[in-house]
Amino acid sequence: MIYAFARKLHQFLATGKMKCFPKPHIWLGLVCGLLVLLLVVHPVQSQKPDAKQSLLVATRAIPPFVFADNGELSGFSIDLWRSIASYIGVDSKFVEYPNVANLLSAVKDGKANVGIAAISITAERQQEFDFSLPMFAGGLQILVRDPKTNSTEPPNILQLFFSVALLQVIGLAMLLIVIAAHIIWLSERHHKEGMISKSYFPGIFKACWWAAATLATQADEMPKGVIGRVLAIIWMFIGVVFVAYFTAAATTSLTVQQLQADIKSVDDLPGKLVATTAGSTAATYLKEHKISVLEVAKIEQAYDALETKKADAVVFDAPVLLFYAANQGQGKVEVVGSIFREENYGIVLPNNSPYRKPINSALLKLKENGTYQSLYDRWFGTKKS
Repeated sequence: MIYAFARKLHQFLATGKMKCFPKPHIWLGLVCGLLVLLLVVHPVQSQKPDAKQSLLVATRAIPPFVFADNGELSGFSIDLWRSIASYIGVDSKFVEYPNVANLLSAVKDGKANVGIAAISITAERQQEFDFSLPMFAGGLQILVRDPKTNSTEPPNILQLFFSVALLQVIGLAMLLIVIAAHIIWLSERHHKEGMISKSYFPGIFKACWWAAATLATQADEMPKGVIGRVLAIIWMFIGVVFVAYFTAAATTSLTVQQLQADIKSVDDLPGKLVATTAGSTAATYLKEHKISVLEVAKIEQAYDALETKKADAVVFDAPVLLFYAANQGQGKVEVVGSIFREENYGIVLPNNSPYRKPINSALLKLKENGTYQSLYDRWFGTKKS
């Protein structure tokens, strides 16, 4: 069009009918200016969404937002996107990724036009991506084993014997045994009918054995000397006290072991091993608060780690944990505490995406006409939650 205009203009000037107008080189400058103007305007126009283009939509399986069943995708996020795509008049194709990190990389590298699942909007992510208006309000919560399941299981005896309290008791007992053994050896070694050998070795070993057996109230031989017998009587009373103290310490340790399984809030997480997915906002939160993290590729692996006692708790998005606890995890796990980090989920796009404004308009329209609420009730209603 521009070329034809320039050609006609040249012919017009060549006829000499425009003698009163500026010279041809001036008109050539005007034409070049017009071309530059059109080239500047063209990129802006090219940023408009192309209704004929089929969008690649990155997603990942994370019930109840996205279910993947034999290649068929469903869920709240899937239905919501289909409603948005219908509203803005574009075709789309879903591409499934294993985790949120891969999903974000696909959008960033141009392998997908948009991404939707349960993607938290964070300040760090907004530096690299555009996000739609919030499509869901959620946050982090804690999943633990059902207390009823824990109460019916036998205590961990190995953990009991390596507890700090019992190690202190055992250390004290060994010190007392060594002291008592030396006193008995010194008092009995010169007695004619003494039970201890005159030589230090092996006499001290027998003395230690006697002291240990007496401490456990199982002595089968008594000292013959006066000092030895007095010590034996005192040592037997110490043994009774020690056995009572040991029993009390063991009982207390077992009780603490059972109580430590009770996690009620985020304040109980320090000192526990918490499972979550790698690259998630939950993993970032736990690391920032110096809480031991077991990072896994998929949330299903975190559930398995919790139920097989490889982890003490799972921290993840509240609606996801609530859905699992009410369905596959019913009777095995439960969600505890309140949401301790509120988050909004959004649709992620590359920076300066021309689809951001149409998607936002569609979200607002779907909320106004009741479509959004209908989808919410379908996937997060009483039967599903």
